[in-house]
Amino acid sequence: MFEPFVDIVPSFFGWLNQGPMTLTIFLHTFIVLPMFWIYKQEKARLEKENH
Repeated sequence: MFEPFVDIVPSFFGWLNQGPMTLTIFLHTFIVLPMFWIYKQEKARLEKENH
């Protein structure tokens, strides 16, 4: 999954460009999981307003 890469500046984007798996892990960690958290938070807030 992780292969050594040579870059002028070893950067975050170079690491992301390793392959589909790296990108998938990144997206799930920083986008999908917070979306579930925000969804639960908003749902709780709406239920509190209605009752």
